[in-house]
Formats: sequence, C-alpha cells, structure tokens
Amino acid sequence: MKKLIIAAALAASALAVQAKDIVETAVAAGSFKTLATALGAAGLVDTLKGKGPFTVFAPTDEAFAKIPKADLDALLKDKAKLTAVLTYHVVPGTVMAKDVKAGMVKTVQGSDVTLATTGGVTVNGAKVVKADVKASNGVIHVIDTVLMPK
Repeated sequence: MKKLIIAAALAASALAVQAKDIVETAVAAGSFKTLATALGAAGLVDTLKGKGPFTVFAPTDEAFAKIPKADLDALLKDKAKLTAVLTYHVVPGTVMAKDVKAGMVKTVQGSDVTLATTGGVTVNGAKVVKADVKASNGVIHVIDTVLMPK
C-alpha cells in the first residue's frame, strides 16, 4: 500500500513539473517562433505566463508568413498596434473545441471575434488546424491565419 501511495505521489509531482504555461507550450511546439518574437516585442510574455486561464488562437509561423514582410516588420516595431493584434487572439477562460459555440466572443483586446463550427472550428474565418493544446494556464487552438482587429 505504501508503494502505491509513493508511486501515485511521484506521478503527480512529475505531472506538475511537466505542466507548461501557454508561452512555454507554444515555444516547445517549434512552429510559433514569430508569435513568440511578437509576444516579446509587445511585452506580453509575462501576461500569458500568468495565472489565466486563457484561450489563445495561436497563428503558426506559416500564418505570419502570409503577411507581407514590410507590413510584418512595421507591426513588430509598433508596440501599441502589435499588442492590439496579439490580445485580439486571446479570449478569457479555457474553451475546449467541443465547447465552442458559434457566435460572437469578446477578446482580451476588447473587440469581438466570430466563432463558427460548421466543418470544423473557425475564428473570423481562420481555420483551427489543431485544437485543444493544453497548457497549465489555459488552452491553445492553432490557427492558419493571423487575426487583425478592425
């Protein structure tokens, strides 16, 4: 019985050590280098390492590559605009893909995004290409396009 309790305690502590926050999870995935750079430039790393919970619609490097280089470079240098764009990808709370309901949802930036569930989950038309990437302080849904607030 003692061995079982010790084994359970070791397993629980191993899980606690492995749990990564949203930023660490995105960096470890390897396909969010531009997003990680943008979060640093906007000063949002500590926010997304915070308590949360957050639901992040995370554009891949390929999604950022769709933005013309000059526009992306300008965006990365404009902290206010960059912060607005990045916080437009974040919704308070943890929303798993199975719980997504079609309609408008307010982002941390303050504007609404439109979620749809026909033929898979989309946010403002951007397709969720990988859902429910769990992190210690929320969840990441990988999207194929960078969302731009109006």
